[in-house]
Amino acid sequence: ARDGATSRVRGSRAVSRADAGRYLCRATNKHGSAIRSVLVTVEYEPSIGETGCPARRLWVEGTPAELGCAASGNPPPRVACAKLGDGQDPPAPASSNVTRAHAGTYQCRATNPHGSALRNVTVAVEYSPAAVSLRVLPSANVSHGASFSVECRAEGLPAPTYGWALPPAPNLRFAADNRSVAVAAAAAANRGLYTCTATNRHGRRAGSVVVRVDESWLALAASLGSLGAVTAVGLAAAGGYYLKTTACKKGEYNVRDAEGSSEAACLHQQRHDRGEIYGIQLTQP
Repeated sequence: ARDGATSRVRGSRAVSRADAGRYLCRATNKHGSAIRSVLVTVEYEPSIGETGCPARRLWVEGTPAELGCAASGNPPPRVACAKLGDGQDPPAPASSNVTRAHAGTYQCRATNPHGSALRNVTVAVEYSPAAVSLRVLPSANVSHGASFSVECRAEGLPAPTYGWALPPAPNLRFAADNRSVAVAAAAAANRGLYTCTATNRHGRRAGSVVVRVDESWLALAASLGSLGAVTAVGLAAAGGYYLKTTACKKGEYNVRDAEGSSEAACLHQQRHDRGEIYGIQLTQP
């Protein structure tokens, strides 16, 4: 009987793990009895379950690299895990720390004399933001009045959130995920240093870019304005010189004819305190 139970075990049958335990064997005849205790163990092939070997693991970059996986079996099985695709065991905790290269799928094998069992484990590696890069589209050299955008990209797990430090201006528009900022009708207030900071629960990292707003066209416009003024003064002087040097022809001129005639001239020439005065007499229409 098992463990002092009154029921008796008779005959033979297929062994199961439930048969393991301590049995009391009693031999009896008319002269007496003898008792002996027997311990029965049941050996069986390995198995790997979710409890001892979760199918998904989360590692953090820089921590010891360790992939523990427990399996059941009798005798106790040996468990070895290797990353699929390279056949290498994960580094021992004392020899290496986790890097992003450790992410992937590992196959764990439990083995004892009665067989083996397999289980795949997916490992994800979290890490602080890295490789922050900024890009100005279409260019970091912007013409006054043109539109441009600054995009920020960063690696990181979990996916980082983004923050900005940039020249304050009213013409800024941020994307819904805050990864980019668009500027319409660039002005002097939009030039300067644009800094993007990527953050997750493992840390933060920043990157910067300088945007230049080219306002040389304003100087050009001012120059052209000055040139226009000088030109107007020059034309006025030239006109006066023409009138002054054209031979005077006395007579009456119709204004319509005088405007288009090469013979248009002054009719009256007088000397005055301020110099010579020339005039054109027009007939009544």
